[in-house]
Amino acid sequence: MNRPVLLVIAHGSRDPRHAATVQALVRRAGALRPGLRVETAFLDFNLPSVTGVLDRLAADGVRDVVALPLLLTRAFHAKADIPAVLRQAPASLRIRQAEVLGPSPLLISAVERRLYEAGLTPGDKSSTGVVLASAGSSDPEAIAVIAETARELRRTGWCSVRPAFASASLPRTEQAVQALRTDPGVRRVAVAPYVIAPGRLPDRIAAGAAGADVLADVLGPSPELAALLVERYDGAVRASERMAAAAG
Repeated sequence: MNRPVLLVIAHGSRDPRHAATVQALVRRAGALRPGLRVETAFLDFNLPSVTGVLDRLAADGVRDVVALPLLLTRAFHAKADIPAVLRQAPASLRIRQAEVLGPSPLLISAVERRLYEAGLTPGDKSSTGVVLASAGSSDPEAIAVIAETARELRRTGWCSVRPAFASASLPRTEQAVQALRTDPGVRRVAVAPYVIAPGRLPDRIAAGAAGADVLADVLGPSPELAALLVERYDGAVRASERMAAAAG
């Protein structure tokens, strides 16, 4: 039985660093599962488009596809944009939309990896406050997930963790940095961008981190994120198999 193709769907950006980072991440994920066909598509700004890739897969005789939103929360893109574009797929394709990436312990590990790469150590945790800075959303579910992720990161031992947002929501990164300066026990402040790839909003996060002591990198093609892509793919395949078994 042929395994479903993994189609990773990213948002896209005018910033060329975005697509390059997404492609690097997808390559790393594909290397974890040799023989699995992995494709990348973008909702906007970049090529290939989702519809273009789906048409090509159908022309190649592919029948089963797992569409994986490269998103950290279930906001508008996951709930509306991606389902809408998938409905335009050729009728010959059977498509299952996988869960978004967050929340996941692997994302917490990826954030900590970037903080350590920026110069912190596990021994710094008890005296360091962290701003978990995301792109932002007007979706209450997405905001709640970011807040819970900040709490989970705090439970790993950091002195304090505050969520912040580059758009749509408050507080902004610079406001969270200032607030952490007043937290008891915080001797240094680090900003951890909770975003996958560079672009306009991550640049806004970096600008807001000017008052921090440490600025970590975006999550990018980290091993944890690559493993999470494969984990979400496997989960979608198992769910599809369970549905088929129940129906049969």
